[in-house]
Amino acid sequence: MSHTASDSITPPTYILGIDAGGTFTDFALLNNGRLDIHKVLSTPDNPAHAILQGIQELGLQDSLAQGKLTIIHGSTVATNAALERKGARTVYIANAGFKDILAIGRQAREQLYQLNPEPVLPPVPEELCLEIDCRRDANGKLIKALDQSMITKLRDTVIACKPEAIAINLLFSYLNDEEERAIESALRDLCFTTRSSFVLPKYKEYERGIATWLNACLGPKVADYMNTLSEELRDCPISIMQSAGGTMSLDQASQRAVNLLLSGPAGGLAAIRHLGQLTGSKRIISFDMGGTSTDVALMDGDFSLTDEGKINRWPIAIPMLDMHTIGAGGGSVAWLDEAGMLHVGPQSAGSDPGPACYGRGGKEITVTDANLFLGKLQANAFLGGRMQLDVTATTRAVTALAIKANMTPHALAEGVIQLAEQQMVQALHAISVQRGHDPQSFSLCCFGGAGGMHVCALAEQMQIKRAIVPRNSGVLSAFGMLCAPKQRQLVHTHLERWSNSSYDNLKQEFARLEQEARTSMASELESNDTLNVTRSLDMRYQGQSFSLNVAYEPDADQTFIARHQRQFGHTLDAPVELVNLALEIKAEREQHFPQPVFDDNPTQAKHYVAVYGCAQKVPVYARDLLNLNSEIVGPAIITEHVSTTWVKPGWKVSLDGYGNLLLLHL
Repeated sequence: MSHTASDSITPPTYILGIDAGGTFTDFALLNNGRLDIHKVLSTPDNPAHAILQGIQELGLQDSLAQGKLTIIHGSTVATNAALERKGARTVYIANAGFKDILAIGRQAREQLYQLNPEPVLPPVPEELCLEIDCRRDANGKLIKALDQSMITKLRDTVIACKPEAIAINLLFSYLNDEEERAIESALRDLCFTTRSSFVLPKYKEYERGIATWLNACLGPKVADYMNTLSEELRDCPISIMQSAGGTMSLDQASQRAVNLLLSGPAGGLAAIRHLGQLTGSKRIISFDMGGTSTDVALMDGDFSLTDEGKINRWPIAIPMLDMHTIGAGGGSVAWLDEAGMLHVGPQSAGSDPGPACYGRGGKEITVTDANLFLGKLQANAFLGGRMQLDVTATTRAVTALAIKANMTPHALAEGVIQLAEQQMVQALHAISVQRGHDPQSFSLCCFGGAGGMHVCALAEQMQIKRAIVPRNSGVLSAFGMLCAPKQRQLVHTHLERWSNSSYDNLKQEFARLEQEARTSMASELESNDTLNVTRSLDMRYQGQSFSLNVAYEPDADQTFIARHQRQFGHTLDAPVELVNLALEIKAEREQHFPQPVFDDNPTQAKHYVAVYGCAQKVPVYARDLLNLNSEIVGPAIITEHVSTTWVKPGWKVSLDGYGNLLLLHL
């Protein structure tokens, strides 16, 4: 990294976006009007090691020491701990008679016709589910009071359980949480303690309980990671990306682990939103293919939020960006079942040992290996040439599996790619067609290190004619951290018929939520920040168990009826009911990103390579040497520092003024 003479007098302030993925940790550095990108292999045992490595390789040690570095970080710590069930030993506290709520759940069967389903482990072991004999009714009225003797007895029982975290979830605490607060106050000195009225003050005790338990069991691990990161980065300012698409401070994130479950992928969607604003593209289907997984989402003007997400078998009622995730990435492993059928994923080779081509001891073929074997990925262009791929190791792995499958090596590699792409097509279909959207009216925008290898094939299968490969697509989630607003999403249950509600009363409730959000964000805001507040309502027909979110306005019921008709094709002769109040407050970041500099020379191929299935050798272009007026017709390979784009026959590519690749099906 180059520095000017003035650096020694007035050190610049650097803003660093970091996305810690399962295979790679990505960096996007904004440096006085200059954008630098970087990638290192992740260190899953301690993600902070990869972050420190990247900071060192970017030459930021002096800026870190001088307090001139600010970090915005998307973390997978909470996600991985939840997926692997490696959370803290957690005690769950409920009202008397309700300690089994989390084990009972909604009694939904994942396999409807399976007569002997596998038993499901309850989130919290029975011996760690405790009860306290106090109670409020559905109107928040006290039925049985909490007294000191109950708290003393509960504390003794909790101590005997030797927990690492405590989750408190009492009935109707969203109406009155005095008892939850009293219990929290009595126990918080023992270990990490959280309550449902803090995590998710909404009706539905099961979903609220799951969110509270997840916040508790993930909390210590997230807090330890945040503390370690803060210490090793010498207390430099760090913001953390939330699942809803905005950031919060490190201290806040330590208390709200459940809000970080989509922390990394949310960064990519922030970048796509920024790209849409720049280019005027309002309808984009995003496709983020990294080393471990693929995330797809749909932007129709903006990305939508959902409170019906899932991780493992558990519902996540915390507001988060609506995306669909599958276990198919560049590192997804190909394997044969007992019948000799070929499968791809969800197992991933990760970063250690990684795909066979990484030369770190991996023996199994992955999607990345298949692309390398077929000639679409260049061994000497990976990570800008910093990491030479091992073609010999890949050939050995592909040949070994091909012999077992009784296939030719090339046919096997093609099969691996086709299977992975079919899984991605299903995810794209789920986020678009199954929700009433016509994919042909959208552009497909790919990012992630592996996205460009498959964008043309996926667009064809979805009958999409236009595709976009953003500038710096291989680290777009890290770049998105720089674009993400400071944000809070608050929701509170307010059950009543709309006809009985008072607009002035609701206005007062929203004012209370807004004050809570502003207080929460106070330490993160700067004097020139402008806060944008959005108020909305979750509404339904009386008797329904699901709701739709509409803008908060005097005739919100009519808006709800019209949306229900549009989305489900019918209306009901039933009263409209208000369910939840939802408030979003955010301060947009005004970052000034540099414009790309295009090469003045005519675009020429660096060299030509053989690609399986192509009769002639295929030209290879360097993306940073493309002319703004250049037009490339496939087949072609476009390499860059952090990713590669495979342009299939029948597609042509041009550049827009922002450095994005625009692909058009001929």
